[in-house]
Amino acid sequence: MLEKYLEAVSKTSLFQGIEREEIQAMFNCLKPRVFDYAKNDYIVTGGESYSSVGIVLKGGATVSKENAKGDRIVMTILKQGDIFGEIIAFSSQTTWPATVQAQEACVVLFLPRGKIVGECDKMCSWHRILIQNFLRIISERAIMLNKKVEYLTIKSMRGKISTYLLEQYSRRGDLFITLPLNRNELSDFLNVSRPSMSREMSKMKDEGIIDFHLTAVKIVDLEGLKHMSAL
Repeated sequence: MLEKYLEAVSKTSLFQGIEREEIQAMFNCLKPRVFDYAKNDYIVTGGESYSSVGIVLKGGATVSKENAKGDRIVMTILKQGDIFGEIIAFSSQTTWPATVQAQEACVVLFLPRGKIVGECDKMCSWHRILIQNFLRIISERAIMLNKKVEYLTIKSMRGKISTYLLEQYSRRGDLFITLPLNRNELSDFLNVSRPSMSREMSKMKDEGIIDFHLTAVKIVDLEGLKHMSAL
């Protein structure tokens, strides 16, 4: 069954720089497991025993936690090729800190934690590359989490939306933006209600700050958007 997903595995950031033939040999050493999940299935639940790093080979999922009030907060959205559980792989933590739930039918590959961070008995040539990729992914995730904290500190709805749109603009250098998240995902990411977010975006459209249709957004007034990001 693993050979069936060899192409998908080879395209993930964790296996960057490793030839497909070597990946096939790695399966014999790493002993990964592959599971299928239906939409809304829980892939892992916060508090469960942690033993593996997951890779989404097909479909998508959300990583979420509950706050003190019991409200669900989406930490990140996982798409095909994304990894979860990598941050705690090198730590002493033994339970999942968050819940991962399938947004749609998906396939997930699990790599045993000990096989990744432990020494390879066979001294495989790919093990060093795998660790380097792993550390790079962790660093990038830390940067993303810092950005998430930044959004949580912004008090106004308009400030959150403006900051997010400006970040997308700075990444692409284009006033025409295709958002990587749909409305539900974006509202979860910004930790706001979808109806309130939609109303605020409509007001910004009426004021000539932005224009949009579905996930396509045009920044009409860049300076105005920058001013609103400070609110």
